Amino acid sequence: MHSWKHGLLYIAGIGVSNLGNWIYLVAINLLVLNMTGSPAAVAGLFIIRPLATLLTNSWAGSIIDRANKRTLMIMTDVIRGALIALIPFMTSVWGIYAIMFLISVAGAFFGPTSITYVTKLVPAEQRKTFNAWSSFASSGAALLGPAISGVLIAYTDIRISIIINAVSFFLCALAIYFLPDVDAPGSEDGKRAGMTLKMLVKDWIAVLDFGKAAAYFVLIYILFQAAMLLGFALDSQEATFIKQVLQLGDEDYGLLVSVAGAGYLAGSAAASFTVKWLSVRMLIGAGTLLSSVGYFVFYASNGYAVAAAGFVIFGFFSSFANAGYMTFFQNQVPIDLMGRFSSVTRLLEGIVQIMLTLLLGVAADLWSLQTVCLIGAGAACAVSLILLIAAYAPSKARCYESGPSAGA
Repeated sequence: MHSWKHGLLYIAGIGVSNLGNWIYLVAINLLVLNMTGSPAAVAGLFIIRPLATLLTNSWAGSIIDRANKRTLMIMTDVIRGALIALIPFMTSVWGIYAIMFLISVAGAFFGPTSITYVTKLVPAEQRKTFNAWSSFASSGAALLGPAISGVLIAYTDIRISIIINAVSFFLCALAIYFLPDVDAPGSEDGKRAGMTLKMLVKDWIAVLDFGKAAAYFVLIYILFQAAMLLGFALDSQEATFIKQVLQLGDEDYGLLVSVAGAGYLAGSAAASFTVKWLSVRMLIGAGTLLSSVGYFVFYASNGYAVAAAGFVIFGFFSSFANAGYMTFFQNQVPIDLMGRFSSVTRLLEGIVQIMLTLLLGVAADLWSLQTVCLIGAGAACAVSLILLIAAYAPSKARCYESGPSAGA
């Protein structure tokens, strides 16, 4: 009973924060585009987070696994809220980039910390259902956020949407404050002892040793993340594609993102009510493939209707894929290693994301934007198909339901 009460409070807090993020997503893209008129400047927004990851995640995991998880999440939310509140006062795009870099550094701590915290908070037998409902809350935010942002932009100012996001982080921090402390007494001893190079090397070796022992988990992880990273790179051209290829306005952009949110919401609702009958391997394999198909449909479109259909397909099946992947991750990675594993792997993901985003941006300048994006979406579909085949390897069925283990 208490686990679900705490779980719902956590979902509510993160849901509010996600709502603010979606309101902010539309606003920050349009703010930078209006300030500069440059698609490259907008694409730069998508490089900042992985760049911060490169500089942070080599050592962040060592702090996360030794720090008090609840306290660390509260601190990072407060810091991000305060920094976002400064963006409306910036007159230079470089000032916005600098603040977003610092926000991303704080976010590099929050993500891995929250994964570890939730794994400790929610019993193993409830994780699949919890992740589906968490996805449902996130989807509701994805639906409402852009719609709210569109109304705010139309009737007030873009900067109001950004201020709302700052407030949402403070509310999330307040919700986390009322959650229990899941760490055992004395868990901060490593943090107080200070970080050393020897400690960092030891932590990286621990992650590598786990990767060698859990080869099948690493394979599924790489395939899933490859599909996701291709999608993230394609996201960097989303606003430019809508405005320059489809010739749609700012309001249409916000509405299309809301359509994607509707797909997320519908998919999350379906996942929440059907997840008990669906295997984790189906959620990961089929969900990832069909969400990649949604990207392909979107970038193959030549008008609003087909673009909206692509967004709905992507949004609907992403909910299944994310719920399945998170459950698989929580069941396979040892809890005391989650922070370090998440940080190290996000470091590598950051490198790949920067390379893919730059490659896509340069290619779009040299050739047709639509053609380049279709090639990227096709690659995501191919990787997802391989993932589906690997997920249904007959000898690996038990890996998707068991608890953390070194072998797979």
